[in-house]
Amino acid sequence: MKESHTPLSVLDLIPIGEGFTPRDALTNSTRLAQAAEQAGFLRYWVAEHHNLIDVASAATSVVLSHIGARTSTIRLGSGGIMLPNHPPLMIAEQFGTLESFYPGRIDLGLGRAPGTDGATLRALRRDLTASGLDFPEMLTELQGYLAPLKPQQRIKAIPGAGLDIPLWLLGSSTFSAQLAAERGLPLAFAAHFAPDAMSAAIATYRAHFKPSAQLDAPYVIVCVNAVAAETRRDAEHLATTELQKFYNLGRGVDTLLPRPVEDMDRLWHPMEARQIRHQLRESAWGTGEQVSQQLRDLVQRTGADEIMINSWIHDPDARIDSHQRIARAWFGD
Repeated sequence: MKESHTPLSVLDLIPIGEGFTPRDALTNSTRLAQAAEQAGFLRYWVAEHHNLIDVASAATSVVLSHIGARTSTIRLGSGGIMLPNHPPLMIAEQFGTLESFYPGRIDLGLGRAPGTDGATLRALRRDLTASGLDFPEMLTELQGYLAPLKPQQRIKAIPGAGLDIPLWLLGSSTFSAQLAAERGLPLAFAAHFAPDAMSAAIATYRAHFKPSAQLDAPYVIVCVNAVAAETRRDAEHLATTELQKFYNLGRGVDTLLPRPVEDMDRLWHPMEARQIRHQLRESAWGTGEQVSQQLRDLVQRTGADEIMINSWIHDPDARIDSHQRIARAWFGD
């Protein structure tokens, strides 16, 4: 069956937990990438976010360069670079540099959301009137810089031009799904926080896909949150960190990633609980075997070509252990 051969990959926001520093978080994520490589995961992607006290992945390309030097085979990429925050030329140069360091291992995933708040947008000197609607034009510009050099081309991405770096579009709605279909690019869908649009986005993408030089048929990654432990009860306890993360986001509380708690009902109101559990309904928690079965069910429901997992786990050792348990169950080792 298809799901038995479906690759697994990792999304990492470099979480900074209570009691840890950004340096600790970067070290812990490097350890996670190394463990993921050994466990058989296909990709390790880092997501760009800014001005969040519990996320250390702002300098995405720098993080990937560091991790690339400490791994050997796992593909490295952005999940994603928020392209409207950057001049496309600089992204072509940065990822051209990464591809030159680590040939054949780099993915360039692109999103159109800011990954931050309005005040930080001003600090980033982004055009506040753009609203992401110029994303298709920015994508075209970026593709031009990464294409083989043309005679008399004035502006060149060195390194970058002609390096054949795979582009991915990230989405939490049908906008990027439609654009990925039009451009013949693979799609990574963010079901770890936006499951409501998942089915429509994937259907739109497959229905309108046009083959390209990069891709001759649709390819979909579905990203979900996952937590595995020795018992389901242990996993659900670890997953209270994930629940608190979204609880704090909903209340506008910027805090370090919290330690797990014994009873979420002491923190949230019943309406908040319903909303958050609905938003996180694709999360997979349990033993490695239980999580693996939930992910296989997800593949059957969506036809996903690849599953990517994100984990909001406070303890870095437990986070590594979770990924290892899932991989052992998934790959049958």
